[in-house]
Amino acid sequence: MLNWAYLPGWPEGLAAALFFLLYLGYALRTRRLAAPLSQRGWRLGWKLGLRLIYFSLLVVALLGPAYGLTQRPVRTAGKDVWLLVDLSRSMNAADVLPSRLQKVKAELAGLVERFQADRLGLIVFAGEAFVQCPLTYDQAALHLFLRTLATSLVPPGSTDLVPPLELVLSRLSAAPAASRATAVVLVTDGEDFGDNLEPTVRILARSGARVFTMGVGTMEGARIPQTGGRGYLRDARGREAVSRLVPGPLRRLAEQTGGQYFELTDQRNEFPLLVNALNRLEGQAEQVRTVSVADNRYRYPLALALALLALDVLLTINVIRP
Repeated sequence: MLNWAYLPGWPEGLAAALFFLLYLGYALRTRRLAAPLSQRGWRLGWKLGLRLIYFSLLVVALLGPAYGLTQRPVRTAGKDVWLLVDLSRSMNAADVLPSRLQKVKAELAGLVERFQADRLGLIVFAGEAFVQCPLTYDQAALHLFLRTLATSLVPPGSTDLVPPLELVLSRLSAAPAASRATAVVLVTDGEDFGDNLEPTVRILARSGARVFTMGVGTMEGARIPQTGGRGYLRDARGREAVSRLVPGPLRRLAEQTGGQYFELTDQRNEFPLLVNALNRLEGQAEQVRTVSVADNRYRYPLALALALLALDVLLTINVIRP
């Protein structure tokens, strides 16, 4: 059964209209030149038939005629990307406009669009960690969860980097032995008030997962707004708390797991570099299966059209005799 890879559209129609108009202009011009010599230029018809044939063949080749089925092996490969987003109240600081969290949400939405062939999951954390969205190919669902991110989703508390990383480890241990390559994107301001991070990092490094850290904020820092916009948070001494970017622990975490450290500040946005680094991380093959695909036969009308085009160039016909 004959099928077509592409349906005729406006480009093909435009090409046909241009061919007709240009050739009509050529025929009228030839007839005008032949009239003073009492000739009609009818020999132009020989070339017209030839050109109509190879022009039609070129259009057919462009539409991709497919006939018959061919068995081809298809290798499916991909990686799992866990997005770990800090939702502690310090992410409401406005040293990165409009706020750290709002800027992160916009950048993560763009990141998700770049990985349509990979599974992505979302974990949110502050003092505790929760799986907001399990690994999925459903980008629409992930976008929905990203839009709803807010510091009110998690219990109030200081940032602790251990729980989200341990949650990733628990998901890795539950996966099959031949699991896919895993990347972890940790987005936080780097202020870690939790327990010792080193044991968790060593286990994570042995698992093969690579952690890419994104430090959000500035070294100068900013005050942390209260919920509802009623003033700013204060420390134990009654002074307004200032949250500052702490890149040191994030750099070490990335280095120990074979990842990279990036920053999102008021002066620099390294999310495009993060996307490139994730793209360079090769996915692991899951399976090789054979599928039936239509055999595109565009070569035959294309070859015939090129042969007729060469004949048109070589064949000389006197349209007007002197």
